[in-house]
Amino acid sequence: MQKAAACLILFFTFALVFPHTVQSATNSRTDGRITVLSTDHKFSPVENSLSKVRRDIISSYKPEQENYTPVLLNRSPGTKKKPAFSFAYSDTSFRKKLSARSAIIIDAKTGREIYSHNPDVPRQPASTIKVLTGLIAIDYLKNNSLVPVSNWAASMPRSKIYIKEGRSYYANDLINAVLLASANDASVALAEKIAGSESGFAKMMTRKANELGARSTICKTASGLTAKGQQTTARDLAVIFEKAMQHQEFKNRIMATKVRTYYGRTLRSHNKAMWQISGSLGGKTGYTWAAKQTYVGKFSRNDQEIIVAILGSRNMWRDISRLVDYGFKKTQWLQLAAANENKSASQKKSTSAPADLIVLNDNKKQTNL
Repeated sequence: MQKAAACLILFFTFALVFPHTVQSATNSRTDGRITVLSTDHKFSPVENSLSKVRRDIISSYKPEQENYTPVLLNRSPGTKKKPAFSFAYSDTSFRKKLSARSAIIIDAKTGREIYSHNPDVPRQPASTIKVLTGLIAIDYLKNNSLVPVSNWAASMPRSKIYIKEGRSYYANDLINAVLLASANDASVALAEKIAGSESGFAKMMTRKANELGARSTICKTASGLTAKGQQTTARDLAVIFEKAMQHQEFKNRIMATKVRTYYGRTLRSHNKAMWQISGSLGGKTGYTWAAKQTYVGKFSRNDQEIIVAILGSRNMWRDISRLVDYGFKKTQWLQLAAANENKSASQKKSTSAPADLIVLNDNKKQTNL
C-alpha cells in the first residue's frame, strides 16, 4: 500500500511540474527534433492547407466534368479474342478414370465420335447382344404369338425368368423379358420359334448387325452367353443401339423400368441408369466371366443426345456415369468451339479488303495503281 501511494504521489507531482507533457492523443507537438502525430485520426488533407504544388498535382488527376467525354477503345481486328472455354479436354487423362477395356461415346444426332478407347477391339458382348434378339423378334412376331419352350431353352443358366418346358408363352412377354430382365431362357425360346434353332437365329443376328452397319459383330448365341468366335466391338454396339432406338416399339420397350406379364409376373429392368443417371433413355446391360461387365445405352440432356457403349468393365455404373458426364460436357465444348471458329471466319471475311484497294485513314478508298 505504501508503494502504491508513493507512486500515485509521484505521478501527480510529475503532472504539476510538466503540465504540457500529458496531452490529448488528438493533438500534435513539434519541439524542433520530434513531431508527435495523433494515431486515432485518419489523415484527410484539406485543399486550402496544401501547398500550391500539391494542389496542382491533385487537380491534374481530376477530369474537368464539363469537357469530359468517355473514350471507347476498339479491339483491333488482328487481336485474338479469348475463347469462351479455354479448358481443353484431355482424353488421355480421362482414360485413367475408367475401368472398361473398350469404350466409346458418339453424338446420336450427327454420328460424330466424341470419345473412344479401343473402340474397334473385338470382345465378348455378353447380354448386350440381346438388343439384336429383341429387335428381330419385334419384327418377326406379333405380340399375341405363342412361343413354345423346349428343354434346351428351359435349361439356360441365369439370368432367366424360369419358363417351363412344354408350355407356351406370349411373344410380348418374352420380348420384354429379354430386353428388361435379360432372360436367357426367353432369348432361346424366341430364337427357336423364329429360326427353328438357336444357331440358325444367330446367323440372322449376324446378318442384321451387318445391315445396321456393325461389320465386326459375329453372333453365335441368342443370349450372348460366351461362345467361341462370338464377338462385337464398342463401336458396333453403339451403332446397333442407335439404329434400334429409331424403331419406335423397341424404344418404348427398352425405356420401361418394369412391366407385368400376362401370367402375372413383374419384370424389372436391369438398367439401373434409368433411375441413377440423369437423362437415361434406355440401355442394355450384360455380364459373363469372359466378357466382364458390358453396357450400351442412350442419354439426353439439354437437347443433346449421346450413345455410350463399354466392354470389359470392372465397375460398370461408375464408368457409365463418368462417360455420360464427360460426353455431354465435351459435346457442349465442341459446339462452342465450332461456333467461335465460324464467327471468327465470318468476321475475317467481312473485314478483309479487296486486293486492288488501299484503305486510307479517312475511310476513303483509292485504286491501287
